Amino acid sequence: MKIATICLLCREQSLLLGVKKEGFGTGKINAPGGKVKEAEKIKSAAAREVFEEAGIIVEETALQQVAVFQFYFEANFVFECHVLLVKQCEGEEKESDEMGDFQWYPFDKLPFEKMWVGDRLWMPLVLSGKRIEGRVDFNSDGSEVKKFSYNEVKFD
Repeated sequence: MKIATICLLCREQSLLLGVKKEGFGTGKINAPGGKVKEAEKIKSAAAREVFEEAGIIVEETALQQVAVFQFYFEANFVFECHVLLVKQCEGEEKESDEMGDFQWYPFDKLPFEKMWVGDRLWMPLVLSGKRIEGRVDFNSDGSEVKKFSYNEVKFD
C-alpha cells in the first residue's frame, strides 16, 4: 500500500500552497507533502517532506492529524493519504526542485481551480475544524470526482 502525507501549514486563517514542479500532480497547486518511506512514521514523513519541498522546519509534536483518505483513480486504489495540520513552524518558505511559487492563501480564497478537484470537497471541512476519514474516487486522470464520502472521527 502506498502511503502519503499532505501538510497544511496555517497561520492567521491562511494556508501555504505551492506549485508542484515534478512527479505526481505536476503543475497543480498543492500543500507540501509526499510519500512515506518504508518504516517511517507519518509525522516524521510529513516533517521531512515539508522541509524538502518548502524549506520550513516543522516539529513532529506540532503536527496534528486532521484527516486520512483513500484515493482511487478509476476504481483502482492508488494511495492512503494522511492530512496533518500545523500552526507552528520555523523559517520562511523557499523554492525547491519539487515545489515553488509559494503563497499564503486566505481560507476563503483558496485557488481550487488550480488544485486537485477533490480538494474543494475535503479541505474546507478540515480547515473548519472537522476531523475526517474518507474516500475520494476520481476518473482515470484525476480531472473529475466520481464519488466522495467521509465520516467524522477522532485522532490521537
